[in-house]
Amino acid sequence: MNLSDFADLDALKARLDELRPLPPAALRNLHEQLVLRWTYHSNAIEGNNLTLMETKVVLEGITVGGKLLREHFEAINHRDAILYVEDVVRRAEPLSEWQIRNLHRLVLKQIDDDNAGRYRQLNVTIAGARHVPPDMLAVPEQMAALLNWYDTQAGQIHPVERAARLHVDFVKIHPFVDGNGRTARLLLNLELLKAGFPAIVLPVEKRLAYYEALDKAHVTGDVRDFMVLVTDSVREGFAPYWHVLGLEG
Repeated sequence: MNLSDFADLDALKARLDELRPLPPAALRNLHEQLVLRWTYHSNAIEGNNLTLMETKVVLEGITVGGKLLREHFEAINHRDAILYVEDVVRRAEPLSEWQIRNLHRLVLKQIDDDNAGRYRQLNVTIAGARHVPPDMLAVPEQMAALLNWYDTQAGQIHPVERAARLHVDFVKIHPFVDGNGRTARLLLNLELLKAGFPAIVLPVEKRLAYYEALDKAHVTGDVRDFMVLVTDSVREGFAPYWHVLGLEG
């Protein structure tokens, strides 16, 4: 894609940058809402049955009756993973396999500690998808190649495209037994936040379009549908800022 394809997003970012630093109260409100919505939707895409309000009370330390312990851990772990992403951004740490493993370790903490942060030791399929992830023996090599692409070529493309392609290629490798989707969305937002864009929330209501766009990208190499999904979500990601600041969108 051309840089001009992202001109409207750059204009929105420039407008937000002019308003920085934002009032501390506004930042707290934005952060609280983002963590809740990001956690709820990312987990719901993977089948977590907590509602938005139930996710909120779990993050406040309250147990919800009738819900699985795993679902509680998924909410708490995801919140902790977001905080890790934000710490990485503050420290301006370069992306690394160690960092990706740490993210995944947080996602699966107390759910599957044996596989948390560990590349898969078996071959997997993705239910309903045409794409078949690579053999387990190829995972380390393909992850190294992904990081090499990131280090040598990714800096030449727009940050939104870079974030989307990192997500697509990571999921294509499917390096872990479980938690790949949540980790991929965390990586996507890590890239956006590094570049000064708001983190996005891919809504569970678009789960089918999300899966179909990913599978199309993996099978045909055509990432346009996924790119549209991401750019639309980035555009929508500015709306909470305008709302909390009392501005027109």
